[in-house]
Amino acid sequence: MQQCRARTWPQQQAIWLRLYPCDVRLGALDATLDRIVNRGYNTIYLEVLGDSQVLLPPSDNPTPWDSVVRSQYPEIQNIDLLAQTIEKGRERGLKVYAWLFTMNFGYAYAQRPDRQMVMARNGQGETSIAVVDDQSQAFIDPYNLQAQEDYARLLAEVIKRRPDGVLFDYVRYPRGTGARSLVDDVKDLWIFGEASREALYNRAQNSRGRALIELYLDRGKITGSDVANVEKLYPQEGPPQWQGRSSDSKGVQQLNWDLWRLSVAHAAQGVVDFVSVAASYVESQGIPAGAVFFPDANQIVGRGGYDSRLQAWDKFPASMEWHPMSYALCGNASCIADQVNRVLSVASPQTKVAPVLAGFWGRRDNNRPSLEEQMQGIRAAFPQIDSVSHFAFPWIEPEFDKERRFCKSELIQ
Repeated sequence: MQQCRARTWPQQQAIWLRLYPCDVRLGALDATLDRIVNRGYNTIYLEVLGDSQVLLPPSDNPTPWDSVVRSQYPEIQNIDLLAQTIEKGRERGLKVYAWLFTMNFGYAYAQRPDRQMVMARNGQGETSIAVVDDQSQAFIDPYNLQAQEDYARLLAEVIKRRPDGVLFDYVRYPRGTGARSLVDDVKDLWIFGEASREALYNRAQNSRGRALIELYLDRGKITGSDVANVEKLYPQEGPPQWQGRSSDSKGVQQLNWDLWRLSVAHAAQGVVDFVSVAASYVESQGIPAGAVFFPDANQIVGRGGYDSRLQAWDKFPASMEWHPMSYALCGNASCIADQVNRVLSVASPQTKVAPVLAGFWGRRDNNRPSLEEQMQGIRAAFPQIDSVSHFAFPWIEPEFDKERRFCKSELIQ
């Protein structure tokens, strides 16, 4: 495998893999890894946190998430599929990255009575469960200390097992459907959790600034009367100030515009800070960290509106690997290459860019080209790229994956 990949582009070809309770069966994990190697992959991105479940053994899981494998049998309680995959993968020449959901902590987490204050909320007091159609996505307030502590505890457990890298997914806010895919009003932003609101108030640099920020969040806009009242409350101060504000204008239109920009920047910065802290910890342990993102999720929409995900990936640390999910559909590889090009045009020369592709070997799927066609398009346009991944193993081995998911074994009942 090492010889093959050394002489065959790309030098790193990765597959996204989720494990199931059935994988505790004798020989099951070995069979999966053998198939991955036989398909020409030399790297696995292994899901460790997803859908409110964590790939840690039940007997050694200090996190607030349930273990993927849960069983009444003591012999199952100590099975560590994460550690086993890293060990067995390396025996086969495979690198094994831990793949973690980041701000999407999962539905079951969001149902915990002791975690209600952790969830991100919009100006209507809703969590993402009320907004995302499938109700499976539960996003946290990145400014919340409990969220940061829970995630740090998980990362510590992952690092103990020494994966070859850690990838952070769902590094964003939810994307609503229809009109909710756009945010153009402060009430649309996920900054109304207690921690996020307080952090935004603290961006004020004088009392007038803080008072106007509070009014803006409460009402969605400020009026001339609001400005006059604030001036009377703090007559000794100059114009309202907050981080990033360069204008001294007291005009209501300008103040509303400045407050909108502040609010959007605050929301986006929470995402960047959350993943930056996590990545810094991973990198301090000598392990690469990477971010998974949509190339079009950081765009301005219309006049002053934004993609609701507010995924400011262009602000992610340059030291991280960037894994753009290049899923555009136009019947050929050109629009996929366009997405990759958008990322490369922003990335620092030191940043590894490793596109994520979705598709099937040897066949098209409606407007989705085959993996071969997609990879040929990327190689022709960007020969400097030497790492590509395929989402996901069930697409490559559908029947085998189905048997893994729905096996019948009394040990895992």
